[in-house]
Amino acid sequence: MSGVKAGEDMGSRRTSSSSSMSVTDTETTNKPAKKTPNDFIFGKAIGEGSFSTVYLAKEVGVDKEVAVKVLDKRHIIKERKNEYVMREREVLMKLNHPFFIQLFCTFQDTERLYFVLSYARGGELLHYLNKLSSFDVACTQFYAAEIVIALQHLRNLGIIHRDLKPENILLNDEMHIQITDFGSAKILKDSSPEENSKGGDGTPASGGRRNSFVGTAQYVSPEVLTSKKASFSSDLWALGCIIYQFLAGLPPFRGGHEYQIFQKITKLEYDFPEGFPDSATDLVERLLVIDETNRLGCPELGGFGPLKDHEFFKGINWDSLKDGPAPKMMPYLPATSHNPELWSSERVGFDDKRLVEIITDTVMTADERKKELERQATGNKYHQFVEGNLILKQGLIDKRKGLFARRRMLLLTEGPHLYYVDPANMVLKGQIPWSKELRPEAKNFKIFFVHTPNRTYYLEDPESRTEEWVRKIREVWRRYYSSDNKPVERP
Repeated sequence: MSGVKAGEDMGSRRTSSSSSMSVTDTETTNKPAKKTPNDFIFGKAIGEGSFSTVYLAKEVGVDKEVAVKVLDKRHIIKERKNEYVMREREVLMKLNHPFFIQLFCTFQDTERLYFVLSYARGGELLHYLNKLSSFDVACTQFYAAEIVIALQHLRNLGIIHRDLKPENILLNDEMHIQITDFGSAKILKDSSPEENSKGGDGTPASGGRRNSFVGTAQYVSPEVLTSKKASFSSDLWALGCIIYQFLAGLPPFRGGHEYQIFQKITKLEYDFPEGFPDSATDLVERLLVIDETNRLGCPELGGFGPLKDHEFFKGINWDSLKDGPAPKMMPYLPATSHNPELWSSERVGFDDKRLVEIITDTVMTADERKKELERQATGNKYHQFVEGNLILKQGLIDKRKGLFARRRMLLLTEGPHLYYVDPANMVLKGQIPWSKELRPEAKNFKIFFVHTPNRTYYLEDPESRTEEWVRKIREVWRRYYSSDNKPVERP
């Protein structure tokens, strides 16, 4: 890689955790100790990028886990990503804050570069958002506040992240945020006026074809799309998109492809779903502003003080946030006009005894099953979606993603399978994955959940038959997974 000789140490830094982390130690001459791959025991891969892989690792003789980002030199040079790699290293070396991933040291061999980073044991915030579909107000308030503090720290250092999104927000052992991925970042404080007038990707903004944008389509700000100068307010726009997604379950700007999303962004074309909190609505509307000099939190409007004082953050203790406990992650399930019951965190409607009652099934013979399948094939238009499996129960449900819902035909079949089909367009949209860990739960007469290891599916039956669904799913689960009721082989 240009600028750094093979085998030469690329830098080392001492952090507040250096007493328990020897990769931050330096020699008595103050010359950084050189590290090599042989100084680490590499474990499983915990992350994958376009030209890098992140491994869980331990330094030899040190009982502390770290994350080691391994970058392939040949691929970096081929794809001309040298600037991205060096920029990320430069930014990480400037950061020393609990809400960011920490860089302990970097080194290289003839084929690879190595970044030794703090390990965020909690994983991606996006994982929890996908599992729950949305976050409740308390959880959204907490994580949005931590992001605000992190952005304030970046601004003080003259840094714009430019790719802020839930995927790039990790969580530590205590479930506090650890922002990562600074390959797209920009350092403004020491930049020349010419550099600051460049477009979002570092190329001149005027003349010729529009530049490619830096960031992710759903979170990119309009000024980046129009190739104006880099702005601290671009991260405030991303914050508005993230808060919206936390509560609604989906980003505000969505489309079938990037161009469609960009059109909606530049036209500020988005809506708030029913049930979106009033204070959060006001905050998002003041962050998603086309003019970057009019976004709440920007220097032109008084900086971060007015943003922190917004009603949505009422009750936040900004000074002790990093030391306090993270709230329990709960989905945002407000009452709506078509479902006036409040979706509380407590189960209502049915008691456990009734839900787990033993149901005796009569097992079909091969001939009986064949006849049922023949009747199904000729008389049920959804037979085409179930891969030859016998349908045990079906019904229209609303499959929810946060505050959004789509009408689906849910098909419980042998196998076992839970297919869901778009009944308007007659298209199979997917399956709820079965495993021994799958668990149905009735929330009330209309709402039931299907919990899986990686996601909880929120389903609403307009006919108020959640008890039937839960009972039947439990019955099928027992037949395939219970040691007391193993599947019976048909003759």
